[in-house]
Amino acid sequence: MAKEKPPVFGMIQRSGQVVLRVLSNVTQAIIGPIIKSTIAKRQIVYTDEYDVYSQMKEWGYTHTTANHGKKEYARDEDGDGFYEVNVNTMEGCW
Repeated sequence: MAKEKPPVFGMIQRSGQVVLRVLSNVTQAIIGPIIKSTIAKRQIVYTDEYDVYSQMKEWGYTHTTANHGKKEYARDEDGDGFYEVNVNTMEGCW
């Protein structure tokens, strides 16, 4: 790898497996096939607001974001007191 610190892309199933990939670059063309081969269609995928994830719905996923740029790190969408919208599981891996 030419870069001293190449990007690393990570996915994790809550209470499940971790998938990490060293990438040459972070683009939809690169991450799309990784996501599609790892995550079953129609699953809920939580990410931050990075625009590389903007095609998630078109790729067949339910996609919800936590907007870190607005200091939002977790959100209770259904009012049950559990903050289900977050990327803390993956953040904890780093």
